[in-house]
Amino acid sequence: MNRKKISVLGITAFIVLLIDQYTKWLIRTTPSLQNYTIIDGWLEFYYTQNPGMALGIEILSTPVISSIAIAATLGIIIYIMLGIKESTTGYLVCMGLIIGGALGNISDRIFIGLIEGYGGVLEGHVVDFIYFSLRINDWTVFPYIFNVADVAISIAIISLLVFNKWIFIDHEQNEAEASKEPDNAPDISVDIESEGGKEGSSSAI
Repeated sequence: MNRKKISVLGITAFIVLLIDQYTKWLIRTTPSLQNYTIIDGWLEFYYTQNPGMALGIEILSTPVISSIAIAATLGIIIYIMLGIKESTTGYLVCMGLIIGGALGNISDRIFIGLIEGYGGVLEGHVVDFIYFSLRINDWTVFPYIFNVADVAISIAIISLLVFNKWIFIDHEQNEAEASKEPDNAPDISVDIESEGGKEGSSSAI
């Protein structure tokens, strides 16, 4: 059972990581996509790199942020593995989305600086390219640029918050437990033949 649960977690994370890294590679190596309108006035690709944290926050240096991200991801993985026996499939899928997204952005921080020649390990900037360009008057509805990894993490967090009652309940386990008879239930069966034999003997006497 644990192997199956680990597979759910690992496969989900791997798929997210694969899609994230492929789309980032595609954007970096295809100039025509680096400023490309998908839905005019709504959605576009706009290639940029983020040296800071989520939402472009730059409080700490890139290496420090990278180290914190790695430590946090390892902590999440350890936490999940410690409780994996009680984890539901829905929960593991959500956590796989989070881990895959985290690994996608960590990969950028480790390798992009080396690939593009502007920094070493942990000095890379996260590749972002998805931009909701919708504006109401002069106000941009969502001014931040993000990537597939961010989408995966956001979907997981929203799902955990909205569908927590379903995600955290193991319905299969509950059904299995409900179908089991208690081991200490008293044996109330009656040995009809034995009772009949006793009654016959009494009548003969």
